[in-house]
Amino acid sequence: MPFQSLSLEKKVLRLDEVQFIRSWLDKPLTTGAVRPSGKVLARTMARYVDPAAPGPVVELGPGTGAVTEALVEQGIDPARLVLVEFNASFCRLLRSRYPEATVIQGDAYGIRRLLGGLLREPAAAVVSGLPLVTKPLKMRVRLLSEALGLMKPGAPFVQFTYAMVPPIPKRAIGATSEASERIWMNLPPARVWVYRKG
Repeated sequence: MPFQSLSLEKKVLRLDEVQFIRSWLDKPLTTGAVRPSGKVLARTMARYVDPAAPGPVVELGPGTGAVTEALVEQGIDPARLVLVEFNASFCRLLRSRYPEATVIQGDAYGIRRLLGGLLREPAAAVVSGLPLVTKPLKMRVRLLSEALGLMKPGAPFVQFTYAMVPPIPKRAIGATSEASERIWMNLPPARVWVYRKG
């Protein structure tokens, strides 16, 4: 039985990778990656989210759900998840994998417009898999500012990057930031940045 489960997991991972590659070839700046986040990176991101903190957990750019899965494993009830994904085929996949979650097809760079009327209480966290460094700095700062405005004070905005520098420089924001160690077991290696407003 464990062997069958492992075999099924490998098939799902391969299918997810094929979908990511197709999506990336079609729109590389929108998808931002050629494959889903690795398990170590996904778990590192999920660890910054406290399952006991009340409120929805918003995920921006969940893709095929690698980080979503890690959030659920971390103890986040899928019914608390609000998944914002631009790609229609990824949305269909997420709805089938996480039927209790709220899946919204839309542009996460307009997060206040998308979620302002939907969230009934401030978010406990925002977790982002968006390819931020492909966007102009002004757009990144606006996204972070809008996200922090939808969250509880001190709640984490969790973002990963493959770049050596932070996706949003500290000088450009009115929030604190911290970074994880470089995650060498991810391909390509990545780092997680966490922004909070007091």
